[in-house]
Amino acid sequence: MSCPMALAVLVITQSIIGALRTGGYMLHVLNTSGFKQSVCDQGFYNGPVSKFWAYAFVLSKAPELGDTIFIVLRKQRLIFLHWYHHITVLLYSWYSYKDQVAGGGWFMTMNYLVHALMYSYYAARAAGMRVPRPCAMVITTTQIVQMAMGLAVSGLVYRWMQEGCPSYMDNIMWASLMYFSYLLLFSSFFYQSYLKGSSRKDSKAE
Repeated sequence: MSCPMALAVLVITQSIIGALRTGGYMLHVLNTSGFKQSVCDQGFYNGPVSKFWAYAFVLSKAPELGDTIFIVLRKQRLIFLHWYHHITVLLYSWYSYKDQVAGGGWFMTMNYLVHALMYSYYAARAAGMRVPRPCAMVITTTQIVQMAMGLAVSGLVYRWMQEGCPSYMDNIMWASLMYFSYLLLFSSFFYQSYLKGSSRKDSKAE
């Protein structure tokens, strides 16, 4: 197995297990304490299982910059969205982890889940497999939903902060700006990649 593919298997495995473990924790909090507590919960950072995956998540942001290898292997252009997303997630994750702010459980669980899908797709493409185009559309759609949910969670943390939801105004501001910029960029990417091209083909067919 080549070094890039070995890295791919490692990242995919971590993302899948991380999604299952953090997702299990979040479902437990939702079922026992409700949605508000799932947003404001800090136990995610200290639970016997979730704390490991929270720490692994933060550490994984640096190696994930290496997924640029997948872009190079597929001989595709390295777009602004790709490197901007990875660098800002890395900085925000490291910045937020030390303060154990509210919303982290949702942010990390969603990221693990989306990355499990995304890196599986990247690895399949890098291995030369023909992946149906709708798969790429589904992945981009899940990313857009992730960013919208991240923005919503940030708003709820702000709303409930005066009621004891642990966070800081500067953290909420950076999280909101980050997720809003992602939402715009991923929506634009979806339009440019899947809708604009299709509309041109339809007009030519007519």
